[in-house]
Amino acid sequence: MRTTLIAALLLASPAAAETVAKDVIAIRAGRVITDAAKPALGPSTIIVTDGRITAINPASAPIPAGARVIDQSTRTLSPGLIDSHVHLTGDPGTPFWREAIDSAELSVAYGLKNARITAKAGFTTVRDLGSARLSGFAVRDAINSGMFPGPRILAAGASLSIVGGHGDVSGFAPVVNDALDQGNTCTGAVECAARVREASQRGADVIKFTATGGVLSQQGRGLDQHFTDDEMRAIVTTAHSLGLKVAAHAHGPRGIEAAARAGVDSVEHGSFTDEAGARALAANKGWLVPTLLPFRATAERLGSGAYTPVVEAKVRAILERRGKQIIAARAAGARIAFGTDAGVFEHGRNGQEASDMVEFGGMTAREVLISATTGAAELLGLSAETGTLEPGKAADIIATDGDPTADAKQLAQVKWVMARGKVID
Repeated sequence: MRTTLIAALLLASPAAAETVAKDVIAIRAGRVITDAAKPALGPSTIIVTDGRITAINPASAPIPAGARVIDQSTRTLSPGLIDSHVHLTGDPGTPFWREAIDSAELSVAYGLKNARITAKAGFTTVRDLGSARLSGFAVRDAINSGMFPGPRILAAGASLSIVGGHGDVSGFAPVVNDALDQGNTCTGAVECAARVREASQRGADVIKFTATGGVLSQQGRGLDQHFTDDEMRAIVTTAHSLGLKVAAHAHGPRGIEAAARAGVDSVEHGSFTDEAGARALAANKGWLVPTLLPFRATAERLGSGAYTPVVEAKVRAILERRGKQIIAARAAGARIAFGTDAGVFEHGRNGQEASDMVEFGGMTAREVLISATTGAAELLGLSAETGTLEPGKAADIIATDGDPTADAKQLAQVKWVMARGKVID
């Protein structure tokens, strides 16, 4: 009787209740790429417990009692993909003047819609590099709370910009520009440092600033350096002092070089990267996030009336640069992280970036997969959490019919996705 009582007490204890409550999933796989740089495993079973990988066993190993079984035994399982540059809260082709009409609340709805689309395409982690002041954070927090499906999100909020530059409101009457102002512009090192601290206060995971002019904004002030060297250094040193990484939007060669010398963690786009800029990026151990898909997407819309004349002129100026930034960066020894600029084109097409990196940037399919897994995870500071499939890490897993280390097009044909242990339907 005493033994029976002790057993009953143990079953009623919190530890026993926790054991009973564990969610265990067994995923059968034909092949498993645990690390994009390593050979794949043969038929295997991945065990996921409460959203984390707890074992990767041979297919012949017994499955834990009570586990839910997901059969992907005809497919290759790989780490979930990472897109280092997205804009979830907007859709492409939206006229710039909608900025004066649409609410920040509506942009949150767009963001939640696009987050699910992005995750379903195989991207279990994204870095959102530009949204209305709080909308990107709201999307991130809603997904983290479990209310909506989607990827893990690192959000920057509004990009820091010079007054009248790319990222500032422009194209309207001054009174409208003032009304729509995001409080994201700065002039001089002191004010730029203050803007970084304000972004940190609002909850930014990363700081993004527009080191040069940009293509799709209504300003026509060129595509090269906008912030001064001192302003860039103030942004970077302040962010780093707060434990935040810095992404620099940069197209023109001198702006790229200046941002790299300032110590940014990544240069985004890098369209006109030359030898000097690439060397500076490599010397400071920075990453290039090349975002090639906008070249394709903007070319598709040229002459359709989708762009104002000032924007169309800038689009035509960069179209011949597709992939050249990758070639220059790799020649100098700089590292490449996968990123697409989704939002400039339709969300869900993110995986098409992979074949463009091969065709125009000269990368192999394996190198592309590395850039979208372990490489991007390192850039984002998430290597302990994702980027490989191994016990202890989040269950961020994709399935493809073919081998993505041999065929980059597989990344645009993802068949099944699990993000942090939840299947994305």
